[in-house]
Amino acid sequence: MKLLIVNGPNLNMLGIREKHIYGDRDYAALCRMIEGWAGELGCEVELCQSNHEGAIVDRIQQAYFDGTDGIVINPAAYTHTSVAILDALKAVQLPAVEVHISDVNAREPFRRLSYAGMACEAHFVGMGFEGYRLAMVYLVEKIGNGELGIGN
Repeated sequence: MKLLIVNGPNLNMLGIREKHIYGDRDYAALCRMIEGWAGELGCEVELCQSNHEGAIVDRIQQAYFDGTDGIVINPAAYTHTSVAILDALKAVQLPAVEVHISDVNAREPFRRLSYAGMACEAHFVGMGFEGYRLAMVYLVEKIGNGELGIGN
């Protein structure tokens, strides 16, 4: 089973930016944790981070053709602005789960609207890095049980 983990703008600045919101662990630490969880879950992961909306759209579209079984996405700031990412997720029709490190619903009002989330079947918000693990477990269990008609 192959999962694509997509991270949007400024997540590469984890550990530097707004530590009171995102903590002091950096993006490399997040990547190591995700790779470790993938090993525990017996799945393959590909990590993608971009500050460019078009690159994220391109990678989501590519997932349709490269054997990806599911997508975990933290669109970051594009959550609240990108219909293009929403449309890409809808186009590929792969099971997708939205993750946010911070509790976007407890922050500024504009952060409560998630375009990308409209194409996601589950959401893990405000759980820090743990939200990624929960999203991966969700997809592995759902796909592995054949509930989506994919996998075993």
